[in-house]
Amino acid sequence: MAPATKTATPAVKKAAAAKKAALKGTGGKVTRKVRTSTTFRLPKTLKLARNPKYPRRSVPRVSALDAHAVVKFPLNTESAMKKIEDHNTLVFVCDVRSNKRQIKDAIKKLYDIDAVKINTLVRPDGKKKAYVKLDADVEALEIANRIGFI
Repeated sequence: MAPATKTATPAVKKAAAAKKAALKGTGGKVTRKVRTSTTFRLPKTLKLARNPKYPRRSVPRVSALDAHAVVKFPLNTESAMKKIEDHNTLVFVCDVRSNKRQIKDAIKKLYDIDAVKINTLVRPDGKKKAYVKLDADVEALEIANRIGFI
């Protein structure tokens, strides 16, 4: 018989490489992360937005503060009349839960008045009073007559 040659076929080379990969692994050398703190902080992962299969509330809630609930009534006391005449300002009693933006929108919707500025205070009896400053070209006295409390 002839002496065996040392030449390996490609299939044998591939099998040897697979054996080596199975025994030693293919990951190579893994370097460990150097920790600089004694406290472990959980890594920040992807947080997906909620995507519900059905709405949890069948009908969305309607705000209890509509324009009529926000502005209750105009004040026509002596001090309020003085504000109307001297400072071009109307005075309204409003809901305590309403804010200045809601008061401004309600007055615009109810009385068609563009307010320049709104100051509010909560009276000792627990009601909110709103001072509605009007533009210089709009007379507060005329608006008060149009509303009908003078």
